[in-house]
Amino acid sequence: MVFQKDQVRGKLIAVEGLDGSGKSTQIALLKRWLELESCKVVFTEWNSSDLVKSATRRGKKQRLLTPTTFSLIHATDFADRYERQIMPLLRAGYLVLADRYVYTAYARDAVRGCDREWVQSLYSFARQPDITYYFEVPLQVALDRILSGRPQLKFHEAGMDLDLSEDPTESFRIFQGMILEEYERQKKQFGFCVIDGSDLPENQQARMRAALTDRIDLSHYRRKTKVIREGYGKEVLR
Repeated sequence: MVFQKDQVRGKLIAVEGLDGSGKSTQIALLKRWLELESCKVVFTEWNSSDLVKSATRRGKKQRLLTPTTFSLIHATDFADRYERQIMPLLRAGYLVLADRYVYTAYARDAVRGCDREWVQSLYSFARQPDITYYFEVPLQVALDRILSGRPQLKFHEAGMDLDLSEDPTESFRIFQGMILEEYERQKKQFGFCVIDGSDLPENQQARMRAALTDRIDLSHYRRKTKVIREGYGKEVLR
């Protein structure tokens, strides 16, 4: 797999992991911390492009998607966000935080039967993140977190399209276990920064911040402030 190496001023930071690994909570905390550090930071998430959202929803609802079309729709979604959001902001010197990146497609599409090399070639236009945090958590822990907070699993979320089991909960367990195996293949290949998703939340966040400041000089991404005098000679930073 060869990633693009366009020269940009910004930095790309991604999180990956099973559903229920805690990655979304932690990247939200990281974003808030960077904002408090006056950094130029933006957030993007998987499967959120307005361009293909309606087509994806319709295809899932009517259960029309084959593994190949499923893969191509998500690749189109990603390409749209990449060209319209991610790359322009990286060129403008922002820290871009991505809740899931191409590695999600590598894992899910491979589990659905797509050729790994073919899937990776779909995303060959994408640049490699400067940091990819992988939230490693035991399968049962992730399952318990998801199942305790969700009254009903969605058809594709549970991997029901793969005919793994007639029971949605059991299908979800098998599906997530297969995805976990794919992530284990990837973590060394792509140099993930592994975070123990079973650790205390504050420890996870401390590990993320330490890894980030070790690799990225945040002084290059802080917003410039200036002192402005308001009424009665009061000075404020803006």
